[in-house]
Amino acid sequence: MTSPPENPPSLVSEGDREAAVRRLQDAYAEGHISHEEMDRRLHTVLTATTHGELMSALASLPAEPPETTSTIAAHSGRIRRRGPWLVPRTLKVESAFGRVHLDLSRAVIEHPVVDIELRLGTGRARITVPRDAIVDVEGLYTGWKDLRYKPRPPLPGGPGGAGGPGGAGGPKIRISGAVGFGRLKIRHARR
Repeated sequence: MTSPPENPPSLVSEGDREAAVRRLQDAYAEGHISHEEMDRRLHTVLTATTHGELMSALASLPAEPPETTSTIAAHSGRIRRRGPWLVPRTLKVESAFGRVHLDLSRAVIEHPVVDIELRLGTGRARITVPRDAIVDVEGLYTGWKDLRYKPRPPLPGGPGGAGGPGGAGGPKIRISGAVGFGRLKIRHARR
């Protein structure tokens, strides 16, 4: 009769798996791994059952920088950011009642991928992104009114326009979260 191992391998949680997928996507967006390499590593992450298997998929990636997350919150009133402000890697915006206006057109964006997580109750919200930014609204839920966003046509400068991984385009802005009773409008800056 054999005895069970003293330290059984710890199982991977969904949060661990999601963090690993995000890290691979960021490494791809920053040009550290090829499309084929990302596909291979994603398969490993999605089928991993232990932390050892998960870590093997992340091996040799650049060290993760310390997370730069900022939260802007207001119960009521106005949240406004414009001009030359420093955009963190992850920005959380929470507003129960009021208006939100984030203008990233002249902001300092040091990260190739920026995550904006919205938790908005009632009121209007407007986000202006740089002209050459790529906007991803896949993780956004709008409750009462539909999102108003018209993607820009591809700009000259690369396959599919500027901004692809390894291209000379602008940052990728991933907008997620929830907008309750209000309207969210996202637009590209004109210049």
